[in-house]
Amino acid sequence: MMNTHDNYLNDGPIRLSVVIPFFNEEESAPVLLAQLRPVIEPLGSIEVLVIDDGSRDDTGRVLAEAAAAWPAVRVIRFAKNQGQGPALFLGIHQARGDVIALLDGDGQNDPEDIPALLAALVGADFVGGIRAKRQDSTLRRWMSRFANAVRSRVLRDGVSDTGCGLKVFRREVRESFIPLRTLYSFIPAMVCAAGFRMKECIVAHRPRKLGTSKYGLWVMLWRPLIDMLGMAWFIRRRGASPSCIALRGVEVGH
Repeated sequence: MMNTHDNYLNDGPIRLSVVIPFFNEEESAPVLLAQLRPVIEPLGSIEVLVIDDGSRDDTGRVLAEAAAAWPAVRVIRFAKNQGQGPALFLGIHQARGDVIALLDGDGQNDPEDIPALLAALVGADFVGGIRAKRQDSTLRRWMSRFANAVRSRVLRDGVSDTGCGLKVFRREVRESFIPLRTLYSFIPAMVCAAGFRMKECIVAHRPRKLGTSKYGLWVMLWRPLIDMLGMAWFIRRRGASPSCIALRGVEVGH
């Protein structure tokens, strides 16, 4: 008989939680949520946690309207901007689903890729997307490749594209995360260090059609590089996650 943890969605009160951080995305937010709804509603009991990261435009109003129109939506608001990492961390820990999915709020992730990532959870605890055909500027793509190469060499997480915002994982995996402002850059490394099983899956990457990027190229590079030094120490010192040991009797050596 297959272990219940080898099913990508279990029968429970909430089967899937989708976490999406938004910052000044009044144009992108309603479009993304409208695309997401027909994809995940057939999956069973779901919830969508949308985090308004201290937006200064009408994002808060747009998200409130979305929650009124779609009961699965829960809105979390920050009084002031905290950054993508803290927004993700809070949303992940507020999620009630057996499985948690992450999406960027800019609309470049395609919600239609979620079912394929969920299916890939069979035999895994975490599945990250790989943006095979990135729709970004040449400079942004070069900087991303450079950062991924350095991170992979230092942290040895074996992940091709840590910058892809589309990820799915079992709820137990979240105990491997620590509250970094650059959490988005190190989720796979934390998962690997805790002993959970990881896979990658090719996903679509769409050009940004609405709004503007909120993260400058220089910030995307230097902040993760600085935090990577501390992360390199952390992942070599930590032990396996308690849930990982309980599920599979796995111990991790570094």
